[in-house]
Amino acid sequence: MSPKIAVLLPCRNEEKTIRAVVEDFRRVLPEARVYVFDNCSTDNTKEEALAAGAEVYFEPHVGKGAVVRSMFREVDADVYLMVDGDGTYPAGRAKELIQPVLEGRVDMVVGTRLQQHAAGSFPRMHQFGNHLVRDILNILFRANLVDVLSGYRCFSKRFVKTMPVLSRGFEIETEMTLYALDQGFLIQEIEIPYGERPAGSVSKLHTVRDGFRVLKTLLWVFKDYRPLLFFGGLGLFSILGGLGFGSFVLHEFTTTGRMTHPSTALLSAALGTIGFLLITTGLILDTVNRRSRELHLLLVDHVIRFPH
Repeated sequence: MSPKIAVLLPCRNEEKTIRAVVEDFRRVLPEARVYVFDNCSTDNTKEEALAAGAEVYFEPHVGKGAVVRSMFREVDADVYLMVDGDGTYPAGRAKELIQPVLEGRVDMVVGTRLQQHAAGSFPRMHQFGNHLVRDILNILFRANLVDVLSGYRCFSKRFVKTMPVLSRGFEIETEMTLYALDQGFLIQEIEIPYGERPAGSVSKLHTVRDGFRVLKTLLWVFKDYRPLLFFGGLGLFSILGGLGFGSFVLHEFTTTGRMTHPSTALLSAALGTIGFLLITTGLILDTVNRRSRELHLLLVDHVIRFPH
């Protein structure tokens, strides 16, 4: 039996591009079912998608994260290809992205945009933010990824049906990448050309607001997935600060026989205690995480082996 392929198009107010996007993917992947998830559009996005032959779902909660949660829940397939509906990603590369997942070699394929893109595709601040998030993630998770914010991705069923989508907005791409890295899912990146939006099509991404959300998600997920490194690092910094202040008090006492700065001594003791508590917290949470990860893997295997 042929594998079921689903093309997932999250979109909001994309009436100028959605028809062409749906038609392009239906032409390139005639065996796939194309789903458009309309996120409270106020234009003719729904009508254009239906006219192009897509199956349209309505998602009442505004935000790309909410749309992805709905897509992963509602659609049943063997391979999932997710792409933005703004016409900036090439449908002609769809089979190249799908093939590694179809062959079972990886769980997520990402179309990377940073090597080939039109002059107006990336505002300068967007480029800076993309590189910043990528570099932080690569350092924290010892990865070597090129583009962590791309909206053109292919997933295995194992990934889609086990990922708990928590993000609400455009930080969803960061969350998916972090989840894949933490759970040991195999990731492959494929270089693709990235185009400009057509005239009249407006990006929903707000540089400052959504950039802050992405960085916050990166920090929070790192805290949740790497608690020993997160709390241990803070604890070590606190202990070193305590030792620094303590050495000043100790030097004064050994040379003069007096302690004239009791507040400094108190601060040293407090920082040392806080550091010890932070490291202890990291150790406890790391142990809990390990047990939770083992349970999660058992549930993942059960979901895939015995689907409902």
